Formats: sequence, structure tokens, C-alpha cells
Amino acid sequence: MAATVVATALLATVLQTATSTPATAAAPKPPSDAKLAAEPARHEATKEQFYFVLPDRFANGETGNDKGGLTGSRTETGFDPTDKGFYQGGDLQGLTERLDYIKGLGTTAIWMAPIFKNKPVQGEGANASAGYHGYWITDFTQVDPHFGTNEDLETLIDAAHAKGMKVFFDVITNHTADTVDYAEKKYGYRPKGAFPYLDAEGRPFDDAEPDSDAAKVDEDSFPYTPANTGEMVPSWLNDPTLYHNRGDSTWEGESTTYGDFSGLDDLWTERPEVVEGMTKIYQRWVRDFDIDGFRIDTVKHVDLDFWTEWATALDAYAAKQGRKDFFMFGEVYSADSDITSPYVTRGRLDATLDFPFQDAARAYASLGAPADRLAGVFADDYKYATDKANAYEQVTFLGNHDMGRIGTFLAADHPDATDAELVQRARLANELMFLSRGNPVVYYGDEQGFTGAGGDKDARQTLFGSKVADYLDDDQIGTDRTHADDAYDTTHPLYRTIAALAKLRKDHPALTDGTQHELYARDSVYAFSRTGEDREYVVAVNNTAEAKTVTLSVESAAFTTIYGGDATETAADGAIEVTVPALSSVVLRADAELPKATAKPTLSLTAPDPGATGTVTLSADPGETDGARVVFAAQVGNGTWRTLGSVDHAPYKITQYVPDTVAAGTAL
Repeated sequence: MAATVVATALLATVLQTATSTPATAAAPKPPSDAKLAAEPARHEATKEQFYFVLPDRFANGETGNDKGGLTGSRTETGFDPTDKGFYQGGDLQGLTERLDYIKGLGTTAIWMAPIFKNKPVQGEGANASAGYHGYWITDFTQVDPHFGTNEDLETLIDAAHAKGMKVFFDVITNHTADTVDYAEKKYGYRPKGAFPYLDAEGRPFDDAEPDSDAAKVDEDSFPYTPANTGEMVPSWLNDPTLYHNRGDSTWEGESTTYGDFSGLDDLWTERPEVVEGMTKIYQRWVRDFDIDGFRIDTVKHVDLDFWTEWATALDAYAAKQGRKDFFMFGEVYSADSDITSPYVTRGRLDATLDFPFQDAARAYASLGAPADRLAGVFADDYKYATDKANAYEQVTFLGNHDMGRIGTFLAADHPDATDAELVQRARLANELMFLSRGNPVVYYGDEQGFTGAGGDKDARQTLFGSKVADYLDDDQIGTDRTHADDAYDTTHPLYRTIAALAKLRKDHPALTDGTQHELYARDSVYAFSRTGEDREYVVAVNNTAEAKTVTLSVESAAFTTIYGGDATETAADGAIEVTVPALSSVVLRADAELPKATAKPTLSLTAPDPGATGTVTLSADPGETDGARVVFAAQVGNGTWRTLGSVDHAPYKITQYVPDTVAAGTAL
């Protein structure tokens, strides 16, 4: 639209004239109008639909690998299909054989839980459990034999690509399996203040300081005296001095990044040797396998500077391999966008798993929370805007393998509800996720109405017939089937709902990454528009048990309902009246294309307070122009102008991290 070009063209002038000191003759010129206008409104991976699967729990294609080539009891092989904490038998061959089932949901990208070789069993007695989930890695170079071989992985990737689906790995840089022990046989967290790191000469140092990289350390440098069992591959991971060695995390303060993850050995990611080693591990997988991206585990438990270096290196390496669209999103387990967004803006990841959205979507669809909670999530979208990403790339989900399924929440929140109501609420939750911005995730089994008693092991049922007692008594929404039966039913009402939503998005691309503009957020109704290149769409969602009628301000004169109810009518110029059925959504499509912009927008900029450091916010006001897009650029002192990101809806803001090392008085 013409408005977009003009809005982007004006900003550089505003920024330049806003500097507090005059530019010298040698200072670089601001970006041209054309250069700013050419900055992309969207980046890669804004139209994906993920299917997240634990290979052990999906399909057993080859029973010969159930024990991973090991012999002995379940505590030696890890295999016990009667225990939810042990391997059940699913594998890569099973995934390959069932790709059509996954594709039938409209899936564009398969995200697999870690498939690297794991320590088969950890813990003793009643606490013993197997590495079926993939998060206890001992060998980062090969597929776990319980899942198959590296050749089986190649077959799966090739077959998925042939069907038009990408393949994403779940990767870990934070920790390994528990192979490091302490001579003291104590494991409580020991903080840096009371127990500083010591160099080989016994002198304390702060590993957070840049000059600490040159410090030489040995086994006596740590709060505990570590020793490694030598099980790790690559071999550099057997060096016990490359781990934090401070004991178990308390999940508070510095222990969130320095403590062992429930006994799993926490890597010393502040050390350059670890950054380099983890970079090379995953570069190998990018080089040798035609994978499309990474989901990254436990991101907030690793220092932020690690991600800046690691993600930048992986991006550059993937591009050299011909994959400029390589996409990396991280697990930052927090519903606070101030915590999640820095891993995109400073950490240089492409996106995070959208825990803020999940929290609000569950509250809205299951708990009946008012729409303003959703509005608050989308109002923070500007915090994710960078030169390579924005909130349209956020990976949205309703539940997962750690916290529990959306079906779990629905059953717990509505213990007296009929099956029909639970199906309707599950449908509503998926409609909200599929029709709003972001890349939606279907957690395997949700399309079959799986519930479960809670998170972790209780949210990891098999799609093939189970022998686990705790699973056999789990209810399944929308069917009378039990977990003793296979669950690959393409006629299940939730499978059909997801497939229909996927088709709707495919047929109307504006519903995948069109500009999202809030129209209404009051009580039970949340409504927004999605605008593509030439057409306006309206989505309205209602979370109460009765129909609601609302009036929405829009740009188009007339609409046709393409999904949901049909009780809509034009109220007046610039407004429509929409009736949204109970616990449902409607989608309307404008009958005519949007008119071209005829007037230039105005633009004013609000800069951060003078002297502000840390994460600061820049604000722009494009006046009354509908559909304007603002591209922000910045110059520090007389340095090079750098594009910060693009924002295409209110609030027109962007965040920027200003280090406190920038000299006082430097013009921005």
C-alpha cells in the first residue's frame, strides 16, 4: 500500500534531526527512502503449522529396536511398555509410515522431541526413568538406537520433504545427561558470591567478565570437585571443567542459569570453548542432514550472550549450506513478554515458543477470562521486532509435554461438562490459535482429544495402543475409544477441525501472516482484522455459552462469512454488526479489495529519555493512516545506520537494547 512506503521514508529524517549533537561530514548518511521502504514486512517462517511429536510415543514401525540394541532388564534397556516413564517402542520408521496422517492435518513442519542418543535410564528404584523423551543426551552425533539409525532419519526427512513438510529438530545446549558427579556427594546450589570460581593459581574471577575467557581452570576451581564418567560424545564433553559444577538449580536468581537442571549437568556456556563446541555439534547436523530448523530447549537457563553468538553462527552456517530460511525458535518458559522477547531481540533467535499466548488462550477458552487478557498479549508484539524477526513468527501453542494438554486443562476446568461442550471448547481454542498471528503447534494426540492427569509423563500418551494403566483410564474428548486402541482417526471431530482451519489458512493467506489489527476486546468477545495485500478479513471469537452481537469498525463496506456463523449485516459506513455464536468463532471476508491510499501519512517519533540504557522503547505515530507500516532505523554516535525492525500495526513501537557501556553523551 502507498501508505507503507511514505511512512517508512519519513522515519530516517526524524531520527536524524532528533540527534542531540550535529553530524560530522564523515558521518554515514541515513538510509534512503527506497531502502527503508524495501525492508520486508515479514521474514521467513510466518506461515508454518507445526506438529510436535515425541517419536517414542507416536508409532512403532520396527519392534526390533524397542530395546535400543541393549540386553537385560528394563533398567538396562529402558524399555517397558507398561510404565509411562520408560520407552514404549515408537521410532522414526513409525513416523515415516504415518506421514500421511500428519500431512492430513495441514501440517507444514514436523517438530520432533530430541532424537539424539540418550542415557537409557537415570535414577534408582521408584525414581528410575528412561530417556524416552530425548533430553538426557550422551551422544550428540547419532540417533538414539531406540528410534533407529541416522539412515532412518535421512529416510524420514526425505519422505517428509517429498510430501511438502519441513523437519525441525529439538536441540539442547544447556545440559547433558547426568554423567558428572561431585566428590563431596552433596548437590545443594552454591552461589558465586560465597563460592567464586578460582583460576588454576587459586585466584577468584568472575566468569561474566569478558577478560575471564583467558582464565585457566582445573578441578579445584569449582564449588564442588567434579569428575566425569567419560560417556559423552563428542569427547570434549568429558572435560568436567566445562560444566558449572554448582549443584542443583533452585530456579531462582543466578541458579536459573548456573544450576544443574534437576541433576542434569549444566554446561558452562559462558566459556568460549563451550560456545564453539555446541556450535560445531549443530553445524554438523545442518551440514549432513537436510533439516529446516531447530526448536531449542531450556533457553532461559543459558546466559543471553551465548545465544547471540550461537544463533548468529548457526544462521551464517546454514546460509552457506543454501538454507537462508533456517528457522530457530526457543523455549523460554515464561508468560511474561519482557522475559521472552529479549531472546529474539538480543539473543538473535527467530522466535520463542509463545508462552504468553498459551497462558492467555487457555484462560480465555477454558476459564472464560475476559478478552482484554488476550489484548494485552498482542499489545506486546512490538517487543519481538528486529531486523530479522517479528511477532508474526512467534510459535503459538495450547499445551505441551511439560505443562499438560489443552484437553487436560479443559477437563480439569469443567469437570461437569458434557463431551460436546469439551469438544466445542477445544475447537474454540484451536480457532483462536489458528486464526491469530503466529505459527500454530498441534501437540500430537490433541487432534484425537487426549487429556491426561497433568504434565510431564501424564501428557505423553502413545497414539498406538497402550499398556500403561495410568493412560488406560484417561478420557478422550470426542470419542468413546480408550487408550488401549490405536488413535489415528482422521474422522475425529478435532482432527477435522484442525484440518479445516489449516485449509482455511491456506486458501486465504491473509489469515496466516496478514497484518493483525485489534477491533474489539471487551468481556467475552475478541475481534481483529487480518489484512493481506488486497483484502480485509475479520475474525471474531466468543468464549461464553450464549451468542454475542458486537459492532466493529472496519475499512470495507460489505463482507461474506467464510467460517462459522452467518448472522452478520452491514450496520453503517465504516462499521459492521457481527453476531458470534456461543463458544465459537466467525471469519468474514471483504467483498471488495481495499482502496489504495490517497494521502500521505504524517509521522512523529518519541525517543527514549536522554541517557537511558538497557531496553528502551521508541514510539512512532503515523496519524490517522490505516495500514501504515513503520520501519525503525538507528545510528549510535556517528556509526553505521542499522535497521531495527518493522511494525505494521498499533502500537507503533520497537525496543532496542542500549548497553551501559555506551559513553555518556553519545547521540542516538
